[in-house]
Amino acid sequence: MTSAKNLTEVQRINIDQRELIDRIMRHMEQDGRLEVQPGLFFNRASSPSKPLHVVSDPALCVIAQGSKIVMLGEQSFRYDPAHYLINTVDLPLVAEIFEASTDLPYLSIRLVFDPSVVNSVTIESGILQPSGDGSEKALDVSPLDSPLLDAILRLVRLVDQPNDYRVLAPLVHREIIYRLLTGVQGNRMRHLATFGGQADRIVQAVNLIRTHYNKPLRIEDLARELHMSVSGFHAHFKSVTAMTPLQFQKQLRLQEARRLMLSEDVDAAQAGFRVGYDDASYFNRDYKRYFGNPPKRDVDHLREISGSDTNLLADRLDGADV
Repeated sequence: MTSAKNLTEVQRINIDQRELIDRIMRHMEQDGRLEVQPGLFFNRASSPSKPLHVVSDPALCVIAQGSKIVMLGEQSFRYDPAHYLINTVDLPLVAEIFEASTDLPYLSIRLVFDPSVVNSVTIESGILQPSGDGSEKALDVSPLDSPLLDAILRLVRLVDQPNDYRVLAPLVHREIIYRLLTGVQGNRMRHLATFGGQADRIVQAVNLIRTHYNKPLRIEDLARELHMSVSGFHAHFKSVTAMTPLQFQKQLRLQEARRLMLSEDVDAAQAGFRVGYDDASYFNRDYKRYFGNPPKRDVDHLREISGSDTNLLADRLDGADV
């Protein structure tokens, strides 16, 4: 009986995944990304990509076809149609499409989390105090089960029915949040449910560093503001983000400097100064260590491979597809 039940679930998942592929393909005849509804993105790529540095906001990511590798600090996460990824804190990441081809393009969806919805579902479901101290890393990959895939597919179906989407999508969105809260990622979702505690403090710290990324970072002042000891703050921050606060700030600064050079055509010295570097040589060294090339060579290369494709260039400046 158990074997037959498992077989039925596998068959259902395969059917749902094929439908998900078909529905994304209807909207994505060419490579790129498309926001089909606010906060819901479809993505397509016909070839593997080189590592892409992004700052990703909290979201659920599901691959319909192909696979991807995401790096958080020194940790690597690979996911595919059998797995989903969630990210619960704004993080600097490195993402790379691993499997994609013209015949079998990489296809994925990305649903951005609304913390107010997570809070509401958490309260209504009675899941106010998940076990653990909220120190789970803000990103992880887990097996995609049939109930979660079914809810995701029902949300995607509504994209083709705008009137129904307006009324029904919020309900399906809440179901997806509920399934994540009650699944293996429940403790991780706590980062989005702001009820105090260590997880909430680290989310506040991330937001403060992001807001003031170009200012000197004083760990003692930040820990005091969050009512934490310096050692406790440092340990919890690294546990959630896989980086120290200074490493986190540095990656934000470098990614913003890259964006400034690409989109506002400023030179390396000016970009470094605007993101908080006082020493141009130090900025150049950090930039080369992080991106693999000096600033000018890196930016020239990005412009060369993107050509006049402004959508491709935009994809390299944000984390809409992780």
